[in-house]
Amino acid sequence: MQMNRTLLAALAATFALIVPAATQAELPLGTRAPNFATQGALAGKAFGFNLAAALRKGPVVLYFYPKSFTQGCTLEAHAFAEAMRDFQSAGATVIGLSADDLETQKKFSTEHCRDKFPVAIATPAIIQAYQVQLKKPDGTVLPITSRTSYVIGRDGRIKLVYSNMDYSDHVKQTLAAVRALKAKPRG
Repeated sequence: MQMNRTLLAALAATFALIVPAATQAELPLGTRAPNFATQGALAGKAFGFNLAAALRKGPVVLYFYPKSFTQGCTLEAHAFAEAMRDFQSAGATVIGLSADDLETQKKFSTEHCRDKFPVAIATPAIIQAYQVQLKKPDGTVLPITSRTSYVIGRDGRIKLVYSNMDYSDHVKQTLAAVRALKAKPRG
């Protein structure tokens, strides 16, 4: 029993050194979200995404995820897909962003986003603008994003930033923020 605990502790310590940590430099609440345009996919078909155009329709949930077809990112995509009716009834657009190429995004949009919402390419410029570079504990920047979700109001300002490498609360956090925006009277 003691050997098992010792082995588990050693494995946990080793895992902590290997697994990257997200940066803690996300954009602050209330700041204007950087505008961008990129290529994406919905239901396996390519399209162009423009943040300014999407904001004209209502709030936007940008959720950055590290890598398509990895366990956490697949589970997060399933969770967003299951909640799409709730996001739509709150008037929000949801788009997932990763550094994956367009062909990967096309496949991921069908297989794991279940054709319910788009995913798009987080270019190096977008990753830098939104401060979602994933870093190793030693500070080495990786070519993928942290798991960070932003809710951007129609006014183009950031209303929520939620950064956590555990995918499980991103839908809950972003949906609550979008619903709170819908409940506020426009003024």
